[in-house]
Amino acid sequence: MSRDVPIHSWPGSYYINSEKRWENGNLSLNRTTLSFVSSQSKESLANFRLSRIMEIKMESSSFIFSTLTVLEEGNVKHWFGSLKPNRVVVYNVLEHFWRECLLSPSSETRGAECQPSKGRELISIVAGAQRRLGDTGSVLSHQGEQFDNMMQGLEKIDSDLGVADKLLAELESPSWWPFGKLPWKAQQEAKAEDAARAAATAAGKGSGRNKVITSIPAVVSKGGDSDLKPGCLLVLVSSLEVRDTSCQLLHRFERNEIDEIRVHSPYEITVRQRFIGKPDVCYRFLSAKMPEALSVLEMQYKKKFEFTVEYTAFKATPVSSPCDTGGPIGSEGLLQKCQETEVPLEVPAGDLSQLQVHVLQPSVSQAEAQELKQMLMQLKNLALEAETELERQDEVLDVLTSSTDRATMHIDKHTCRMKRLL
Repeated sequence: MSRDVPIHSWPGSYYINSEKRWENGNLSLNRTTLSFVSSQSKESLANFRLSRIMEIKMESSSFIFSTLTVLEEGNVKHWFGSLKPNRVVVYNVLEHFWRECLLSPSSETRGAECQPSKGRELISIVAGAQRRLGDTGSVLSHQGEQFDNMMQGLEKIDSDLGVADKLLAELESPSWWPFGKLPWKAQQEAKAEDAARAAATAAGKGSGRNKVITSIPAVVSKGGDSDLKPGCLLVLVSSLEVRDTSCQLLHRFERNEIDEIRVHSPYEITVRQRFIGKPDVCYRFLSAKMPEALSVLEMQYKKKFEFTVEYTAFKATPVSSPCDTGGPIGSEGLLQKCQETEVPLEVPAGDLSQLQVHVLQPSVSQAEAQELKQMLMQLKNLALEAETELERQDEVLDVLTSSTDRATMHIDKHTCRMKRLL
């Protein structure tokens, strides 16, 4: 049994070419490998790395049975049939992870650790900037709360002025008019209030809440796992957007409408919006780039995150190194796998120049580069949220200014009306 918890698995059958028969079992996609384990003997019938896959196709066996074929290096073809829920779903998921593996073959965590100093220094600098920006965001949030309290006070003053205006109108109306305010004055004041509301609404538009923080390719499903299709997930400052391969919007989750983000694994999440009296809206995302988005999502929706038992088991397993096949291999296979890395197995110490030593010992490792990338994504998220809050506070200040001027004008007008009555 592999030590690596699978990202996803599907029941199906595998064609054993030497015995000319099909064997039932489970097809499992791991971090770096694809494997098939028999359900009867629990034996691994196929186990190979994603980087060794040459082609993934949907074909037919004997012109009748729909199958999925995977061509491995060395012209080795693997046949998988009776896949559930269907072969199209399996094909979409496998092709996504395989293509992402080809596009970023060095994104995995290396087993051998060096002692880079520049990498740790960069991480500490970014961490310090992140703390400072977080403190700035807290101050901005407190300032925004003060502005909101001022807005509530002005709304109360406006309400009191409305009551005073109604009382003054009743005092000013002639004794023979039983309806309070005169009709022509009511129409003029209603037009003025509508114009003020339109100006306030226009000031509230044009904010930067729709700026994209990150966008990742993903396999998307609405509800269960039966209709996984290629698409993408866009993380915005104020929402999450689900789009298909042609960038057409499928659904938009507003930030305050999301009720739950369930993390099944570092590569799979479920976003849910609950309703009363109608079905929930639930989308499932499976992506090889999901770890990049999780750091941002956890900051934005920290109170709505829920980690499943599968995620805990997944994080507890060690990450496979590039030379780890996830199963027993011979010395030739080990040599072939390790030759794919940039560092040679044995190099005479006397033949290494200073430049070669610098190349073989990079100042920033792959793990540190990935950590820096995630921290920079978090910094970008904090900066965009701070910018959005500043824009919102500018709008609130404009509304406060106009509301204060309007309240002052109403108070002066009411004062003049009361003096006339006296």
